[in-house]
Amino acid sequence: MNLIKRRFEAEGHLIDSGILTKIFNIIIEENGDYEIIDFKIGKTNLDPSFMEIEVKCEDEFTLSNITSKLVNLGCYEKVIQEAIFKPAEKDKNVPDDFYSSTNYKTKVYVKGKWRDVQNQRMDGVIVLNGDELYCKKLRDIKKGDLVLCSSDSVRIFPPFRERSTDEFGFMQNEVSSERSVDISVTMVANEMKKQKNANGKIVVVAGPVVIHTGGAPYLAELIRKGYINGLLGGNATAVHDIECSFYGTSLGVDLKTGKPVDEGHRNHMRAINRINYHGSIKKAVENNDLKSGIMYEVIKSGIPFALAGSLRDDGPLPETITDMIEAQAAYAEIIKDATMVIMLSSMLHSIATGNMLPAWVKTICVDINPAVVTKLADRGSGQAIGIVTDVGLFLKALGQKLN
Repeated sequence: MNLIKRRFEAEGHLIDSGILTKIFNIIIEENGDYEIIDFKIGKTNLDPSFMEIEVKCEDEFTLSNITSKLVNLGCYEKVIQEAIFKPAEKDKNVPDDFYSSTNYKTKVYVKGKWRDVQNQRMDGVIVLNGDELYCKKLRDIKKGDLVLCSSDSVRIFPPFRERSTDEFGFMQNEVSSERSVDISVTMVANEMKKQKNANGKIVVVAGPVVIHTGGAPYLAELIRKGYINGLLGGNATAVHDIECSFYGTSLGVDLKTGKPVDEGHRNHMRAINRINYHGSIKKAVENNDLKSGIMYEVIKSGIPFALAGSLRDDGPLPETITDMIEAQAAYAEIIKDATMVIMLSSMLHSIATGNMLPAWVKTICVDINPAVVTKLADRGSGQAIGIVTDVGLFLKALGQKLN
């Protein structure tokens, strides 16, 4: 039987990142075969490895299927061919064989050279504009846009494990409730100091659990001290933060005693009503009514924030964005050029943010639920830390380390 063959090359820390095993497994699981043509192992911790491999299949369909999966692992065909672009026939509609982007750094072979793709994100399409390549959401495609089709001319760069020169790299993609939280907090604090000193951009995604667990004062302090450069959350995060500032409760529970207060269930609605009187959170701060809390520090520091609404929201607050498309755009604008993102007990908003982030952004996900942390760590980031713990205790410990 005549087998169809293609040769691929792969370069990087293939062995210790587990990429090499994944390459072999995919080929065998998809009923293909392979022959290693060349393999050079890096001699030191900093040296990459190189492999040339020939993949053999009985039919073109199987080979194409294996090719697309190998490309997502950073392999690229040895015989380079020009990328294929087809015009979109309608707005929000692309050719059926479009290439779906990942959150990894990507290059496409166009006009005789490998070119970088800008605005990298997962689940987008790649559009050619002159000599420039961009990731775009399907809904943003306009009739006539030149859309990349097939993965044959795509090269992806999965984020390999950072080497021992960076302590942050020792923790990536690990999720365990048994790991010492103190060690994790120390490493996060050290990284935040580095980011601040290097003028990095740290964005926090916060859920209302931050307030319920008593973490609001510690997050507010981080904002006041200039460690946080942007805040993302939902309506409830701001509502309960403001409730806490006005009445000392969160969901009607006194945060000092842990006991429900009489008619405390009204307090979050009273907080919304009080903000509505001023017309906005910002006006409440300017009018010297709102004097503490996360939102107070956000307004006083002038950092950008976005509150995305949902079906269950009370109010919502004046600044809450109730249009989903607008909220996504606001999130995307704030995380643009972020170098570090800290996700605090908000599965919905954390996963939404994670889907917008390129894989090289350092990401910390803190949640008491291991499933949430695992889901964020599994999204493909090579710079992810998962910490399973109470978010209030985490923020308190983080504040102490940074002090």
